Amino acid sequence: MTNTLKLKKGLGRGLSSLIGDNNSSPKSNMVSISSIIRNKLQPRKNFNKEQMEDLTNSIKERGIIQPIIVRRQSDKYEIIAGERRWQAAQNAGLHEVPIVEVQADDLKSLEFAIVENVQRDDLNPIEEANGYKRLIDEFKYDQDKVAKFIGKSRAHITNCLRLLVLPKEVIRFVEEQKLSQGHAKILVGLENAYQIAKKIIDKKLSVRQAESLVRIYKSSKKFKLITKDSNITALEKGLEEKTGLKAKIHHKKNNKGYLSFEYNNTDQLDRLVMIIKANY
Repeated sequence: MTNTLKLKKGLGRGLSSLIGDNNSSPKSNMVSISSIIRNKLQPRKNFNKEQMEDLTNSIKERGIIQPIIVRRQSDKYEIIAGERRWQAAQNAGLHEVPIVEVQADDLKSLEFAIVENVQRDDLNPIEEANGYKRLIDEFKYDQDKVAKFIGKSRAHITNCLRLLVLPKEVIRFVEEQKLSQGHAKILVGLENAYQIAKKIIDKKLSVRQAESLVRIYKSSKKFKLITKDSNITALEKGLEEKTGLKAKIHHKKNNKGYLSFEYNNTDQLDRLVMIIKANY
């Protein structure tokens, strides 16, 4: 039998906001490790190998001190907080682990997973940005609401989200910790971002040195910034307001090009098709 608590508001306080203060925290319950599943909303995708080995060794010696926070999903328990402990427990050969069960919908589960990881600096910048993007795309948050909820400045949220427009290869460098967020930030909007990123990595440049390199490229005729006509930008904005989807106009010098929309599910696609049919 597991104790079930409702997820409290004000997640910025971290774990205590989820399971209550020390005076009211419930006792954990032991359950089979096979009855626990990974959270599909978990923003964190990468785990440091050395840190996982250290945690595994610690659990072998001392067991799990802090229970895993879960919610009921049919006949399983889905992790809200504590995936590293769960994975390390499996590596350590444990058959049972302590849990605290809470009541949480998808939004609260994602909110808490993001807050908990951000507070502990467990997310790399790309995972953090993708977490914020999910709050915006799937749960209709705007950047101001994300900033207020997470306890970060709006500028921080904006800068994080801008990283997602980088080329996939550069994003992978950030995920692999070959590039810092400071390095990645100065590459946003650059046509030669990948080539510059490679040079930064190969030469082991600091952020300040990388900024100097970018300034040199910008002043060179060999380097070209991606610029967009203000009329094109205005058209994109109008399309986004009309459809509710991210729109991009790819306009070439010969006045040819193509238009693309970004959707996250079939409902959004169906809505786009209906709008097009209704207007043409």
